Formats: sequence, C-alpha cells, structure tokens
Amino acid sequence: MISQAEKAVLFQKLHERNKPFVVGNPWDAGSARILTSLKYEALSTTSAGLAFSLGRKDGTGAVSRAEALSNARCIVEATDLPVAADLENGYGHRPEDAAETIRLAAEAGLVGGSIEDATGTGTDPIYDFDHAVERVAAAAQAARALPFPFMFVARAENYLHGRPDLDDTIRRLQAYEKAGADVLYAPGLTSAEDIRTACSSVTKPVNVLMGLKGANLLTVSELGELGARRISIGSGFSRAALTAFLHAAREVIDEGTFTFADDAMYISELMTMFR
Repeated sequence: MISQAEKAVLFQKLHERNKPFVVGNPWDAGSARILTSLKYEALSTTSAGLAFSLGRKDGTGAVSRAEALSNARCIVEATDLPVAADLENGYGHRPEDAAETIRLAAEAGLVGGSIEDATGTGTDPIYDFDHAVERVAAAAQAARALPFPFMFVARAENYLHGRPDLDDTIRRLQAYEKAGADVLYAPGLTSAEDIRTACSSVTKPVNVLMGLKGANLLTVSELGELGARRISIGSGFSRAALTAFLHAAREVIDEGTFTFADDAMYISELMTMFR
C-alpha cells in the first residue's frame, strides 16, 4: 500500500510537469475503480456526482460535510491513486469553516481539495471579494500545516453563477494565489482566448473544467498549449452515466424493447475492473 504522504508527493509532482494531466472524477468507489483501471494518474471527487447519486441537488447544502468526506474516504480506499476532493464552499461561510474542512479532508485520506467562492445562496451567489480572500487564506494556512503537501485549489465561481466577468475572475484568481492557493480554478471558462488569458495571469497551475455541454472542441494537448496544467471533468462522467441509464429506462417503459443491453458492458468486464 502506498502511503498518504507518498500519494501527496506524486500528486504534487503531476502539477509540476510541463504538460497537462487529466484528473478523473468518480462519484463512488465503483467509478473510482473503473477510472483507476483506465490509467488515470489521479482522481478527484465530484460534489454534483455524489449529490445526484443521493437524489439531491448540488450546491445547495443538501449534502453534508460528513457525507461528502465519508464518500471521499470510500473512494480513497478503493484506489492506490492520489485522491483530491470537491469540497464545495468548505461547508460554511466563515474562514474557520474552510480551514476545518481542509483538516478533515486530510484526515479522510485526501491529498488535495478545492474550496469555492460561491455562497450556496441564490440571492447573492458569490462571496464579497475580501471575504473570499480571507477564506482562501485560512484554508491555505490549514493545508500548509499538514505533514505532507496538500494541493489546495481555490475556485472562482463567477461563470457558473451567471457572472461571466473575466476581469473580476482573474482579479480573484490572482488574489487567491497571493493568499496561498496551490492551484487556481475558474470553472465555466470555455473559449480558448479566455482560458489562455486566465492561465497567463497567474503563476500557479490552473485547472480547466471540460465536459460542459456544447463546449468540448478543445483537446487535452490544445488546453496544454493554452497554459492549462490540470484538466477535470467535474460531474461529466456522472451525467454521462445517468444519461445512458435514462435512455435505457425510457426505452423499456416507452418502447417495450431492450436494445440498450447490446451496448452494455458484460458483467465479466466489470468484474475484472473491480477485482
């Protein structure tokens, strides 16, 4: 068994390479094992994927910190790969909440995690700039206090909440970098120009989200040329799985046919991955 500290060093080194790596995003132990069998080099949980598997909405506080970290621990135990986590907004508004979430994430076996600047409320979805920076600084301080390198990701959520303001997003990313974040992340950027601008505006590695509907023309190599060092899929794999499930279920109830099974994996194939 590879230790948590060894996984942490491996994860840190992935971010130091001159080419991007893709982090797989499982939502449970089974999907983590499948991604591990496909030669992904690291994994990170998806809050939306977990919420959907529980029949709940994402980003509304419907999934507790305890539930999210319990799920993360199951994923850690299912693979020898480094595992990070989507820690939403730190499960609380105070800087102390973000810091405590980082400490608990490390206790769960994780070697990285992200904190959003989204409030989780519809009326005022993004934290005030100064408060957002304080939260990042507290989380970064908690990460630095750990006995191994914990890759702390600070997320600027403007684009996912109807605020496509690139200038403010970059201002936040730069401030989060100064506050101690190891990785910067602005989910929702889709154009090559915006991604290049964001990546060139900071010196720390930038994570780029792919798998958004209607925004998948860029390849891994092209994203690397734009400056991305880490690429994640977010809830993309989870949504793809649920889409296939929905199509199959609709076929049976609406058409009375079962052709979906022709494209399904054999049980023996899955058993090999889960061995």
